Amino acid sequence: MIGVVGAGRMGRPMLRRLAEAGHDVRVLGRSTETRRALDRESARVVADTAEVAEGADAVLVCVYDDDQVREVCLESGLLDAMPAGAVLVVHTTGHPDTVEAVAARGIDVVDAPVSGGPHDIAAGRVTLFVGGADDTVARVRPILRSYADPVLHVGPLGTGQRVKLVNNTLFAAQIGLLSHAARLGRQLGIDETVLLDALTHGSAASRALAGVVRRGSVAEFARSTAGFLGKDLDVVRAVADQLGADLGALAAVLDAAAPGQQH
Repeated sequence: MIGVVGAGRMGRPMLRRLAEAGHDVRVLGRSTETRRALDRESARVVADTAEVAEGADAVLVCVYDDDQVREVCLESGLLDAMPAGAVLVVHTTGHPDTVEAVAARGIDVVDAPVSGGPHDIAAGRVTLFVGGADDTVARVRPILRSYADPVLHVGPLGTGQRVKLVNNTLFAAQIGLLSHAARLGRQLGIDETVLLDALTHGSAASRALAGVVRRGSVAEFARSTAGFLGKDLDVVRAVADQLGADLGALAAVLDAAAPGQQH
């Protein structure tokens, strides 16, 4: 049995992929409205956090941010209800210290932050950067493969978060560079939409550029990604400060990627 905490825009397609792969799935629905919406899914809906974990082989946590991970994992009855040998999988991008604090409670944990969107999960091709002990990762890999490909085991616990934070830092920096590129284009008399579309066919092409083109402008794409990138960049800066790491040239272009984020 697989327990799921966090059935939002990312967790909902996970539920469907897990059910399609033949897994017995139990999902947390705290509010009446959430439970009513989840009734249409092929999963048993429960109202209590501890009930999600009872008898589970693995519990997947896919909430919005680090604070919610700490609330679910450290301030509820979730861990106490997990049976011996069960694995907690944290899909939320956050501080590596958080998953290490959870593991300190005597639970087998892997961090597996997601790179991609709900459409990638629905297609079974979302990327997971996985950190954890070899045997623990091996136990949950068949579950993760229900909705993810590739499943990249990048190192011990916490390494998945570190890789994802670098990934998002670079992604944000690319958006920032595109903002500067669009400004240069305007100065050269080039329409932004024409420029961006043309660049997708050249060596400047990237996933960030493709997202910008879909949104129609760098500014609109930056606004649409500011929510998750802003919180992740806060974590990046905190981890870099904590470890004495240097963001180098990346720091100069990050703020252009997340309008309204002040650092």
